[in-house]
Amino acid sequence: MCISIFAFRRGSLALLTFVKQELRPHYGYKHITISAKAYLFRTRERQSTVSKLPVILAAIGLATTAGIASAEVSGDPQNGKEVANLCVACHQADGSGKHIEGGESWPRLAGLNATYLAKQLHDIKDGSRTSPTMMPFVNMLDDQKIADVAAYYSQLEPTAGEGGQKADDALLTRGKQLAQRGDWSQYVVSCKSCHGPGNQGAGDVFPGIAGQHAGYIEAQLKAWKEGTRKNDPQDLMGSIARRMSDTDIHAVAVWLANQNTASN
Repeated sequence: MCISIFAFRRGSLALLTFVKQELRPHYGYKHITISAKAYLFRTRERQSTVSKLPVILAAIGLATTAGIASAEVSGDPQNGKEVANLCVACHQADGSGKHIEGGESWPRLAGLNATYLAKQLHDIKDGSRTSPTMMPFVNMLDDQKIADVAAYYSQLEPTAGEGGQKADDALLTRGKQLAQRGDWSQYVVSCKSCHGPGNQGAGDVFPGIAGQHAGYIEAQLKAWKEGTRKNDPQDLMGSIARRMSDTDIHAVAVWLANQNTASN
């Protein structure tokens, strides 16, 4: 496949203009344009032209995926509270989840976006996301119950993340760099480019990851890196995780776990 630099740049700028003028006003994803532009121009000297295409298209694909999502079922938090009785053994009554050192950590659900939560449950149910632990429980839920329990957890007050309190200063410094600025020498975009200011989440696609348990973040990044989780639009998370060392994955996980959360 041969594409001239001139043609590629003209086409790329056209795509960015489309995101800015047509998609951004509807979905509010300002960071999509910023992230795509950063990949285009900050890596142009060292990354091949063709290899940039998946990253740019991934950012745009996130917006279009959100736009063509199927009609949502409206959730009832009160009914969702009853459904959540299935979840409390792992995710706790307050939705706080649990960090388990060296074991399977259960994510905090409290305060996460309801549409995002519902999508994850649907993905587990249809096999798009693999979770042997979750599958038996999700299979008990129809679309309405999924919407209800997602609505319930979304309106709970977020709790503090666990697993990062004992991290040393050097590890936290590296984690902050990755989360806030990325590492352009490895072509790793910052977390906040997509997950929004303070990594508090953005829209229905990018969940809040500040204050999420370190063990869960680390496990998911490794799953994307190893290809055992693939339900991210256009392989955006997979393409980032594969560029990260296990040490960097651990660093960003513990730093994010130490950050404050905010209600959606």
